[in-house]
Amino acid sequence: MVRRVAVVGAGNSGLLCIKACLDEGLEPICFESSDDIGGLWKYKESPERASIYRSLVVNTSKEMMCFSDFPMPADYPNYMHNSQLLQYFRLYADHFDLLRYIRFQTTVKSVTQRPDFSTSGQWDVVTTNGDGVEESHVFDAVMVCSGHYTNPVLPLSDFPGNETFSGRCLHSQEYKNADAYRGKRAVVVGIGNSGGDIAVEISRSAEKTFLSTRQGSWVLGRMSSNGLPLDMVHVSRLNNVLMRLLPKSFVNWMVERSLNSRYDHQLYGLKPKHRVLDQKPLINDDLPSRILQGALVMKPNVKGFTTSGVVFEDGTVEENIDTVVFCTGYNVNFPFLPPALSEGPHKELTLYKSMFPPSLSRPTLAVLGICHARGPILPIVEMQARWAVKVFTGLSRLPPKEKMLEVIESERRRNMKRIPCPRKAALQVDYIPYLDFMAEQVGVRPNIFSLLLRDPVLWVKVFLGPCTPYQYRLTGPGKWAGARRAILTQWDRVAQPFRTREVPEPETRPSVLFSPWLLVSAGAVTIAIVLSKNDLVPVLQGAARVLDQSKIFLWDFTVWSR
Repeated sequence: MVRRVAVVGAGNSGLLCIKACLDEGLEPICFESSDDIGGLWKYKESPERASIYRSLVVNTSKEMMCFSDFPMPADYPNYMHNSQLLQYFRLYADHFDLLRYIRFQTTVKSVTQRPDFSTSGQWDVVTTNGDGVEESHVFDAVMVCSGHYTNPVLPLSDFPGNETFSGRCLHSQEYKNADAYRGKRAVVVGIGNSGGDIAVEISRSAEKTFLSTRQGSWVLGRMSSNGLPLDMVHVSRLNNVLMRLLPKSFVNWMVERSLNSRYDHQLYGLKPKHRVLDQKPLINDDLPSRILQGALVMKPNVKGFTTSGVVFEDGTVEENIDTVVFCTGYNVNFPFLPPALSEGPHKELTLYKSMFPPSLSRPTLAVLGICHARGPILPIVEMQARWAVKVFTGLSRLPPKEKMLEVIESERRRNMKRIPCPRKAALQVDYIPYLDFMAEQVGVRPNIFSLLLRDPVLWVKVFLGPCTPYQYRLTGPGKWAGARRAILTQWDRVAQPFRTREVPEPETRPSVLFSPWLLVSAGAVTIAIVLSKNDLVPVLQGAARVLDQSKIFLWDFTVWSR
């Protein structure tokens, strides 16, 4: 019987795992190598430990990325500085009294299966503390939350001439701020979110900044229509359904047309080889304007180095380059885990649903937070933690090994149609479907049809509105009494940080043709029928009830219409 659980790392994933264990009646012990919580989000000047750069602002909004039973303070900005996110983690840890389960300055050296693992499922865990004292422990289960930003990829050997280049080459892990780049000429390699942020920041100090990209990228700002957070507007269950129903080529055309209407990606040198839905876009508010101002220059992939410059694949050379910053990602690596778990073709971990090694005879180890999705990572990790503890305790069962391997390979092949790199393809998940799959295993997936009949006001928010984490606390194990109210008031918390100056409200009267009563009534019945083709009789029986209750929407329209 699983009781004691080792949690490796006290970043946001570790905190979520501690709480998930406590909610399930388990006994977690978390090992954290540093002296504080936060993991990557604890800014550190020293490059020896992985951390974010000083200016980093999150690219997912507060309502979308918060913990499902602990909303962020209403006065927090929608996209906050990293220091405020760390403060939120502290509030969460204090509220649920999580710190007493953490052993700081304790590094996990090895995690190995005990000799009787096939029957006990237990693990030997060896740790060392700050004084170098080694200690051995026995645990019933292990949750790995140390992240995958610890092993940077610096591909200098791929570029001829790097040995004689007089400038400095570094990985983005070492970048902390732009102070050292004032008056310099710099090249940033890679156009992921870190590459975009760093290139923009350096361009405000440097004499000239060049951003080198192999493929280009579609660029989105954090703001959507009416200045609302991008993910609050677009990450919804309705949009998820439409994405499945509409032809992909049509959706690609629509989205690309919208993005190009803001700035022509071809003209700005940003246009990638892939379509917009095939890979994650770059989230950056300032990059196009820096290009427009000439402070940032787009360049193709680096081909090599001269003594003092950089050669690009189009044959152009930029001389007198002082620094090259490689934003070239990280290798997923957990050196303390048994090598036998790394079964992939490149010795990477093979994981069912990006969590469970299928080779284990007992599913008592889970790796959390290493997948990629078009959505915030925190709700994914929280649901992973909730599912993992259910698996550990036997309340949720994994498929046989052969079935898990089949699913892994099927998902890898599907993802490789848009992401050619096998390692990246293996880590890609679809945000809402992945959350719903795990929620189904836990028993907390919202029943959209039932919700429509029971609580149509809430249904509007859940189905038509943003897919916020509170939805997974409405029912089932871990149900939170405040979840409904949190959903109904989520737009109030979005608006709160803007309310710093009183502005008179314009007097407007909504058109009868577009009244909320008509729109919601028609939409509710239509969508319910579409989603429940085999249950038309109960749908029609419930339709009258829906229409009777729809008058409530008039009171709720102000928030719903956002």
